[in-house]
Amino acid sequence: MSYSIKVNGSVHEVDAEADTPLLWVLRDELGLMGTKYGCGIAMCGACTVHIEGQPIRACSIPVADVQGEVTTIERVEGPEAERVREAWVARDVPQCGYCQSGQIMSAVALLRENPTPGDHDIDLAMAGNICRCGTYVRIRAAIHDAARALVRPL
Repeated sequence: MSYSIKVNGSVHEVDAEADTPLLWVLRDELGLMGTKYGCGIAMCGACTVHIEGQPIRACSIPVADVQGEVTTIERVEGPEAERVREAWVARDVPQCGYCQSGQIMSAVALLRENPTPGDHDIDLAMAGNICRCGTYVRIRAAIHDAARALVRPL
């Protein structure tokens, strides 16, 4: 079956079974390798993308159910994305890096929703994003840094 999906600003026609997870369409059909496969059951967060700005686990949504524009790590943009990337580098957040695209996508979505999150807000928004290297303290600190950079007057 053919599906029309908008990904990163472009409309793509993809041939896939209705139950094919969006993750595999992104990686195998569109060649967008930044969205990672981790667990396949929406528990680890490595496959997090935005659909209409909301963080969604791409392994858990069939291509037939995709409604709205999909944004992946390759094209996430805006002040929140820039501040998160800067904070990630400054705090040296990634170790192995495998989970980082999902972590960043969740952090960007959080800051768009709440530009001044507290620790509890961060923990709730980032729950389900697993980091096998255990960089959670640096992730939280980087999100706080990004939030401060967003609200700091120019």
